[in-house]
Amino acid sequence: MAETAIRLENVHLTLGAGGSRVHVLKGIDLNVERGESVGVVGPSGSGKSTLLMVLAGLEMADSGIVRVADQSLTGLTEDQLAVFRGRNIGIVFQSFHLIPNMTALENVAVPLELAGMNDAFERAAQELAAVGLGKRLGHYPGALSGGEQQRVAMARALAPQPAILIADEPTGNLDAETGKAVADLLFAEVKRRHMTLVLVTHDANLAAQCSRQVSVRSGRIEPAAAPLAMEVAG
Repeated sequence: MAETAIRLENVHLTLGAGGSRVHVLKGIDLNVERGESVGVVGPSGSGKSTLLMVLAGLEMADSGIVRVADQSLTGLTEDQLAVFRGRNIGIVFQSFHLIPNMTALENVAVPLELAGMNDAFERAAQELAAVGLGKRLGHYPGALSGGEQQRVAMARALAPQPAILIADEPTGNLDAETGKAVADLLFAEVKRRHMTLVLVTHDANLAAQCSRQVSVRSGRIEPAAAPLAMEVAG
């Protein structure tokens, strides 16, 4: 029987206060098996990115069950959530979020140093080589192209060897050719490392590379479309 990596049951989340209060997630149910890749699609403002933030413990659900990597996230403190993410979840954002005054090597080494690894820089160099940046270790983000910056961000997310990778529009700031190269690398690394992937994207071609797609609309997961009945010739 397949193991469950992520389980959400009847998850609700409201953001904002007063008149600006918005019910963003409305009874989300989602199971993701270990090693599965799930593409989350839907219109802007549907709650896709917020769903990822709940999975990563960056937003706490108002109610419902959020269980990730055999750990319930309910009731954990910010410090406990940070430790949990460091051990279990890698995150790739659309906007890279690299530290501008740190080199590519230093950016990738940061989560490894925070985890107390003595070989942080050696492992960071290996991860950068794995994404094709072995000769760009000393470059600062400002000296790298958008595709190279996203590769650095990917190496940083992968370096701690997380079981789960969460990617929020990882090719959204890249041109089509660069985006395809980054996406191909992302899926290759996920497969090579036997990771679980949850990917939010507006790109239908990118979502189609996942083993399963989930559609979110108005804060709810839409039921999968039933297969069309086949007519049998009489």
